[in-house]
Amino acid sequence: MRKLISGLFIALTMSMIYSCTSKNDEKKVTIAYVNWAEGVAMTQLSKVLLEKEGYTVVLKNADVAPVFAAVAGGDADIFMDTWMPITHKEYMDKYGSNLEILGTNFKNARIGFVVPEYMTINNIEELNANASNLKGKIIGIDAGAGIMNKAELAVKDYKLNLELQTASEAAMLATLKKSIDAKQPVVVTGWSPHYMFSNFKLKFLDDPKGIFGNIETIQTIGNKKFVELNPEVAAFFRNFQLSDTQLGSLMAALESNSNEKAAIEKWIKENEELATQLGSTLKSAAIK
Repeated sequence: MRKLISGLFIALTMSMIYSCTSKNDEKKVTIAYVNWAEGVAMTQLSKVLLEKEGYTVVLKNADVAPVFAAVAGGDADIFMDTWMPITHKEYMDKYGSNLEILGTNFKNARIGFVVPEYMTINNIEELNANASNLKGKIIGIDAGAGIMNKAELAVKDYKLNLELQTASEAAMLATLKKSIDAKQPVVVTGWSPHYMFSNFKLKFLDDPKGIFGNIETIQTIGNKKFVELNPEVAAFFRNFQLSDTQLGSLMAALESNSNEKAAIEKWIKENEELATQLGSTLKSAAIK
């Protein structure tokens, strides 16, 4: 009986060791993302680079609130589109105890109300005088997005006689393009970096009350437990940073090619030094 118990104990111990080892050696990363151009671009680039180093990368798409909940709860490991210190502050305040900021991946981010350059207005306070021309609407994106929360506050604080409409990013861009093609006035919730500024001549409306904040950074966050167990992956994301030119060209490459992987591979060849540097981060961390 003792031999049987001893054998079972050894088998159970070995099974636990194997389970822990296989989990740590699994080389799997789940990246959550929202359908925003800059986040999609950085997520897809990370996926290809990680896969080149033997990782299995799973992507999970959702609205921003479920994304923060998923990363905090361990249903996803990484999110690369956290705008701070203003846009996503409420989500970091709510979930921050289970999240770790891995680094800044983009430095010169901005949100606000955006209009075509041909419109003569330059200030949010001028919107009411143009409400009828704008058909009483501000074209927004998905409800719950940080920019939409700030937009709602701006409508209230500036006492705007305009309705903030929710839509997908794609629908907002379609309305923007249609209006510009017809040289019609339009105002949208916009942000930079985004390829819309490459495709159209646009401007941010001045925000005297500072509701949309000033320049923000885009940060990569990770689930704390995942970061602790996966130092190589954490090192990769800590070192992931793109310049204005790099991110702009990456977004443009994806926007102009329906084959995401092909677009990324082409972009990597054109930015080989950066791609090599990011890949070497994983190797260096693994050696340590």
